[in-house]
Amino acid sequence: MQDFVPRLKDHLLARLLHRPFDGDEEEFSDSDRNTVRIVDNRIYSAKVLRVNYTTYDIRRDQDSMNPRTHADVMVLSPETGPRAHPYWYARVLGVFHARVLHTGPLATNRSIQHMEFLWVRWFGTNPGHRYGHKAARLPKIGFVPESDPLAFGFLDPSLVLRGCHLIPAFNDGRTSGLLTVPLTAARPPDEVDDWVAFYVNMYVKNFCPPSL
Repeated sequence: MQDFVPRLKDHLLARLLHRPFDGDEEEFSDSDRNTVRIVDNRIYSAKVLRVNYTTYDIRRDQDSMNPRTHADVMVLSPETGPRAHPYWYARVLGVFHARVLHTGPLATNRSIQHMEFLWVRWFGTNPGHRYGHKAARLPKIGFVPESDPLAFGFLDPSLVLRGCHLIPAFNDGRTSGLLTVPLTAARPPDEVDDWVAFYVNMYVKNFCPPSL
């Protein structure tokens, strides 16, 4: 993503201004972006994202997401309507944090703030695919193609509900058309293409080991 820094400042500024998350990243002017200063021009990378969540049997648990292995997460969808899917899905490409200083007339906190953010590649739902108990099918999603300006973006880690289990739709095969660059940070180092689609695993079965 060639516009990494401007897009990052747009994301940070929206959060600093307490704008609600609606999925469409607000684009600010250069003068607005200049009110956001990343201290020492340094962004720090972390290996793991940990998210606390409530299990199906009302217990507390924690997910650990690693961009190299378990990297897929879900957030609440801001979309409304009878056909809106309740969740959005993304693959975490990087876990970062930085010290940020916000200046300018709209700043509400002029001290240095520690901010965490995720760099993600978004999935989109498969149009026309019926899913659920009546259809006896799992939800189906696929990577947003790079031609869409929102294929990549930044996400506040506090919005992540938990990790998710995606199953490749093997019958749909793989494609190199979603990203034109074969070697990229958006894929594992040993892959040059993507699965066309994935099924979202909706069911969890608790495993109880036999007593010895």
